Amino acid sequence: MHTWVGAIPFVALCFLAAAVGSATTETGASSWYRELEKPSFQPPGWVFGPVWTLLYTLMGIAAWRVWRLGTSRPGVKRALSLFGLQLVLNAIWSPIFFGAHWLGIALIVLVALWLALTATIVAFRPLDRPATLMLVPYLAWVSFATVLNAAILNLN
Repeated sequence: MHTWVGAIPFVALCFLAAAVGSATTETGASSWYRELEKPSFQPPGWVFGPVWTLLYTLMGIAAWRVWRLGTSRPGVKRALSLFGLQLVLNAIWSPIFFGAHWLGIALIVLVALWLALTATIVAFRPLDRPATLMLVPYLAWVSFATVLNAAILNLN
């Protein structure tokens, strides 16, 4: 069990990215967002908290699993750099969408996030299969979020 303690900083880093997004989501959930036209497939608001909690936890554990292989191992630094890139893109989406109300730019960020996350998964695969599989639900959610963002942009 003590070996899992090493995952805490990685999970915390992912939740730091979440905190950036959450800060603007709270203020962005104002009348502006409520008044936007949304597609019929938009999930209810209560879904997002539990989903993101699980995804950020899995993301942190996945990054930790790769990191513990050692940064001198070929591919680890690249994989973790890609992980960091996708985490930054994840963190800036909410301020762009909810804070600045830039739906089109937010969609571009989501596409970039999807590409960076896909590259991260490809880089993780030869290093640690469980870590790779931990990112698959996140990719599915980002794929859904991209479609949802595009639909909201189209409707508004």
